[in-house]
Amino acid sequence: MITEFTPWASLFGGVLIGLASVSLMVLRGRILGATGILAGFMTPTSSSDWAWRAAILAGMVSGPLAFYALTGGFPAIDVPVSNTMLIIGGVIVGLGVTFASGCTSGHGVCGMARLSPRSFAATLTFMASTGLTVFIIRHVIGG
Repeated sequence: MITEFTPWASLFGGVLIGLASVSLMVLRGRILGATGILAGFMTPTSSSDWAWRAAILAGMVSGPLAFYALTGGFPAIDVPVSNTMLIIGGVIVGLGVTFASGCTSGHGVCGMARLSPRSFAATLTFMASTGLTVFIIRHVIGG
């Protein structure tokens, strides 16, 4: 399987994620964790809590639409696994974020930046599980 590394696009995306994380922490005192934002959007505690979450989710949807408007197409995304594998992976990720009380954006970006021991443990678990899964799928099962 061929993979492509895009250093400039990756750097730009990383800078945007960092700026968004810091901005949310400074302006709202909140962590930019995608699953936490979605969960809070679905069960808001107040209208102001719902509003900032809705704005972030709207940005997640409108970003690709803005890309399409500027370039005339979406980036090519090749997913080298079946839809069944995608669904199984989604369920496993859902279980993982539930047990870890957060996702890679909350723990890996924000929690580690705050030197949270819990986030370091969660991120190491995410990364080790990912590496093991890729090894098993590609080299043991042969998918």
